[in-house]
Amino acid sequence: MPHIDTIEVIILDVPTIRGHVLAMTTMRKQSFVIVQIRFSDGSIGTGEGTTIGGLSYCSESPESICSAIQDYIAPLILKADGDNPNALIAMIERSVRGNPIARAAVEMALWDGFARRRNMSLSALFGGALRTSMPVAWTLASGTAETDIEEAKEMIASRRHNIFKLKIGKRPVRHDIEHVAAIKAALGDQASIRVDVNQAWSLTEARWGVAGLDEIGIDLIEQPVAATDIAAMAELTAGYRVAIMADEALSGPVTAQKVASARAADVFAVKIMQSGGLKRAQEVCALANASGIGVYGGTMLESGLGTAAALHVFACADRLDWGCEFFGPLLFTDEILQQPIRFGDFHVHVPQGDGNGVDLDMDKVNFYRRDSAVSKVRTVAKVS
Repeated sequence: MPHIDTIEVIILDVPTIRGHVLAMTTMRKQSFVIVQIRFSDGSIGTGEGTTIGGLSYCSESPESICSAIQDYIAPLILKADGDNPNALIAMIERSVRGNPIARAAVEMALWDGFARRRNMSLSALFGGALRTSMPVAWTLASGTAETDIEEAKEMIASRRHNIFKLKIGKRPVRHDIEHVAAIKAALGDQASIRVDVNQAWSLTEARWGVAGLDEIGIDLIEQPVAATDIAAMAELTAGYRVAIMADEALSGPVTAQKVASARAADVFAVKIMQSGGLKRAQEVCALANASGIGVYGGTMLESGLGTAAALHVFACADRLDWGCEFFGPLLFTDEILQQPIRFGDFHVHVPQGDGNGVDLDMDKVNFYRRDSAVSKVRTVAKVS
């Protein structure tokens, strides 16, 4: 049985192609926490932990993810049997509270190594793919309608995207509606227009905002109010024709069950990172399907590595009513994979091959890594 020999954790900082404007911050770079687990038989599994905007989005930052893995998770699983990911996941969940992104990064590496040793893809490991590609949205987040319209038209012409999500919530509700209406009018029926408020509205603002967006024909509104305000989400879901999507309200199967029971969303934005890993994300998808709630593949703006793993999981989802937003690799000025994930014909394609189906370009990894020395947890000589 291959046991875990070393766990390597590094942070990469890669610039974005433009400012990515969110309700809570503007991103000009993304930080990826890369995890490589080496096993005693020579095999390697690779994972990624990524959040958005440091601590402005959630309670984990690249630095805290790195620390949680190095100082708490790695000592738990060194020398452990690498061929029993489920046992390791259970051990980590018992011993490390919260920190879903750190747990997800390690779990991703465990599954990748497990699948590669069996010459299987992650999607085969998770039950088999129902699709080889999926419709993919692009986020328009420049902050100006003219720039967003020009960008969207270029995407449609190149057949890269015809689903667009607009980041709103930074301006007064009336101005946000005017901004979205201008883009909707310019694109017409060529595209599906959706918005993400990132919890920025109060319930009063959301009543006005959702009504206005419903009137101009927006297809989907993501997390308009605070993640903790399930009652407000339920009111908005019941009160309007436009679909309401839960995002930050979801942090795995337990919270997903609470949202589903309250009928507080029409759609779940399921994210590998927020769910705490691939296994729990798949459980959230199954719960949504059983509850009659639509599924959308959500992103934390992962690199191609994390995106590949997510693609394999969502390839197995029974339903993917609203497509996905796995556009992350396209937002960065450089690619860290040897072979980029393929986008075309308004779809993103699931990478083929063993494990997650992709391999890191180590020259790029070394160029963008934050530290100059490898941060590594090595097998201890004596394990009690």
